[in-house]
Amino acid sequence: MNDNATHPLKLFNSLTRELEIFTPVHPGEARVYTCGPTVYNYQHIGNMRAYIFADLLGRTLSWKGYQLTHIINITDVGHLTSDADAGDDKMEKAAAKAGKSAWDIAKYYTDAYWLDIDRLNIRQPAKWSIATDHVEEMIEFAKKIADKHCYECETGLYFDTTTVPDYGALARANTDEGEGRIETVEGKRNQNDFAIWRKTPPGETRQMEWDSPWGKGAPGWHLECSQMSMKYLGETFDIHTGGIDHREIHHPNEIAQNQAHNCSAHSGANIWMHNNFLIDRAGKMSKSSGDFLRLQVLIDKGIHPLAYRLMCLQAHYRSELEFTWENLVAALTRLKRIVMGVGKQRAKAAGNQAVIEHPRLVQIRQQLNEAISDDLNSSKCLPLLEDLLAQKKLPADQCLSLIAEFDHILGLDLLALKRSDLRVRSKDATIDETDIEQKIDQRQQAKSDKDFALADAIRNELTAQGVDLMDGDPLRWEWRIEI
Repeated sequence: MNDNATHPLKLFNSLTRELEIFTPVHPGEARVYTCGPTVYNYQHIGNMRAYIFADLLGRTLSWKGYQLTHIINITDVGHLTSDADAGDDKMEKAAAKAGKSAWDIAKYYTDAYWLDIDRLNIRQPAKWSIATDHVEEMIEFAKKIADKHCYECETGLYFDTTTVPDYGALARANTDEGEGRIETVEGKRNQNDFAIWRKTPPGETRQMEWDSPWGKGAPGWHLECSQMSMKYLGETFDIHTGGIDHREIHHPNEIAQNQAHNCSAHSGANIWMHNNFLIDRAGKMSKSSGDFLRLQVLIDKGIHPLAYRLMCLQAHYRSELEFTWENLVAALTRLKRIVMGVGKQRAKAAGNQAVIEHPRLVQIRQQLNEAISDDLNSSKCLPLLEDLLAQKKLPADQCLSLIAEFDHILGLDLLALKRSDLRVRSKDATIDETDIEQKIDQRQQAKSDKDFALADAIRNELTAQGVDLMDGDPLRWEWRIEI
């Protein structure tokens, strides 16, 4: 359906720092692993950019005709407060602070994350792989590599990074200073060595701990992704994704484990892909502040979640994206216009799909294929979609069919979304929708009675309560967004 010969999918491989044509390990299949969240807190919107990017990748692979197997892990044990090997386990620390069990904390924040996944119209992976469901298999993985690649010290079992070829190549540590966050841990042979298994300190009891050949404790954070990606995708698979922060420590450590386990210099995945940061100049992107931006905050302001998805799609995934409320409101306005355009095409469609597609639509599809095949350049796809919606003389049924293809890739739910759906009640709104409709009816009656003073008074009252009236528009009103 989608001309892979003319426009083969090219993806930027962080390992080689080059664009590479996607060539699957198994013909016709695409096997993808995405580093999922650590569920000790809500995910901020910067975290969610990584899953919008991974969803864009998966949707593109499906649109290109590949049978997709996508795995996303849930880290509910092993991730320390430092990305290296220092600090407390994030789950244990969150549980102690909340006075709840680590298991309850994990369930609560996993459910919250899944709700955000649904709100952003991110497709479900083939499997959500939960770390604590795989601990015994992680121990077996560690046992296989322990003799040749690991050593034991007082705090746990550590991986000796000098035992694998070209450690840190992904991070380009020698030139990019990628390993600067590694901290010193007593007993480590080399600065870059990392924990495979962390022993429970003497005299302590963790809520999450297991017996192992190296003592009671818990797996290191990096171990889970190596074990679970290989279990579900094979020792060599197609693509591994994550945020650019994973490129410096977490993913180099995964690669080292993969090399040790497979007795090979291969990294495990053929292509490693990383989305860039979402930048917030106000400094509320980090969870450590305790007052960080999450999707619910946007909704409470009256912003539909898909406006944030569109905002992310407006930038290339490898580019830094600055978050401002102005940018987000502009994305919401753009989404409204797109949804209105789709609605007009739906209204014109007669349900009679012609056999021969109009040449202009063929051309737009080719341009879509070219743009998305160029390392998932969604920012070029959106103007093409808007160009399609501006076509007034083309068959509406054919236009809708092509809109569905755009939406397969972009994931904006365009064939189901109505403009009224984008009217999100802000948290501080002081009036409900029934009252708004009644007051608009009263205003229209006042205008009919030529009581313009009353009509103006009703408009002013609604404006003061965050409602914008839209005379002559079938939707009649929207919430006014004041940021």
